[in-house]
Amino acid sequence: MESTIKDIAVRAKAASRKMAVASTEQKNLILHAISDKLLLYKDKIQNENQKDIEYATSKGLSAAMIDRLKISDGTIQSMIKGLKEVAELPDPVGQITRQWRRPNGLEVSKMRIPLGVIAMIYESRPNVTVDAAALCLKAGNCAILRGGSEAFNSNIILAEIIQESLVEIGLRYRDSNLTASKDDIQILKDAVQVIPIQDREAVTHLLKQEEFIDLVIPRGGESLIRFVVQHSTIPVLKHYKGVCHAYIDKVADIELAVKVCFNSKVHRPGVCNAMETLLIHKEIAPKFLPIMAQRFAEAGVEIRGCQITLDLLKNISQNLKVAEAQEVDWHAEYLDLILAVKIVNSMTEAIEHIAAYGSDHTDVIITTDMDRAEKFIKTVSSSMVAVNASTRFNDGGELGLGAEIGISTSKLHAFGPMGLEELTSTKFVVRGTGQVRI
Repeated sequence: MESTIKDIAVRAKAASRKMAVASTEQKNLILHAISDKLLLYKDKIQNENQKDIEYATSKGLSAAMIDRLKISDGTIQSMIKGLKEVAELPDPVGQITRQWRRPNGLEVSKMRIPLGVIAMIYESRPNVTVDAAALCLKAGNCAILRGGSEAFNSNIILAEIIQESLVEIGLRYRDSNLTASKDDIQILKDAVQVIPIQDREAVTHLLKQEEFIDLVIPRGGESLIRFVVQHSTIPVLKHYKGVCHAYIDKVADIELAVKVCFNSKVHRPGVCNAMETLLIHKEIAPKFLPIMAQRFAEAGVEIRGCQITLDLLKNISQNLKVAEAQEVDWHAEYLDLILAVKIVNSMTEAIEHIAAYGSDHTDVIITTDMDRAEKFIKTVSSSMVAVNASTRFNDGGELGLGAEIGISTSKLHAFGPMGLEELTSTKFVVRGTGQVRI
């Protein structure tokens, strides 16, 4: 097993040198070829996916997990749409981000370059195989993909389609007398590989290939991410969980606050950018909280609140589920229609609560005072801080990145949604006329 994993990593490293110099045209042709083949091989993909669904059902996986696993016609259309959107995005590779001239005449610039080989470890959704491959390829990287064992057959067939597309475009370039030799074509096939081993030990071996892999991105539950961080000798971009807060300031617009908070919690409660804790200034709480709680009651949201919250909600709708918050609730990422609520004495107390219990993911202030908003922005250290807007906007597509491979709460290299630009680094390029250092 260890030799197999190392061989995959070695071949990916060799392919990364070819992908780094692939033209924008070549990369876009690859993405379009993959999208065409997803439609061409739709029946074959769904047949392999059915094997995974039958296996998951026999193992007693929940209906929600099986739904995430299923590759429906809609899933295929979504993957095709995503590939075409990535193809339309500007290519970051080769961009000059800064340029300046030194007193000795040297021309110095910083150029965007691919990271190299990215290992992606993820759970359940097989569409991630295509999404991750597309973003890595467009940014000039190679990808080693390790999906969940429950999606094994689906991931293998998707990887075969991607590799067939890589070879097809390589041949097209060779036949057009462009830069693709026979060896290049075989190497390009290794630009996207799926680990063909279901044993979890394969992940442990993968995480030790620091000589050949440049970055690991785990995408899934907190236990998976912590496992990767604990065992990896390769840099890891991660976020453990999304404990996202909305703070309702004493001078908030109540109607706006109700709308934003409802969306933050109810729109998709099972995602990492859903609001998990609502902090309310004591001066506005008696007016705001009863109205907000009524809306939440209609949506089936359960509230776990501090004592003041409980007092303010005594006479609210009988449909509202309310319980006293415990210490564990302030840390919780519920991923469900459950919300922790705390009344605070000041904005400073709200900021201190976020610092103590937050996860550097997403935090929001609702206020009509822009000076107070600026203080909140400067003090709260999360990857997205919003003013008068939903937590749900911390997403690559919503922020205009076009697509994302995940959200990082690590401040080194990338912070927040990771789009194409975050899948590159920069190097210094120096042009001289014979200068020597003295």
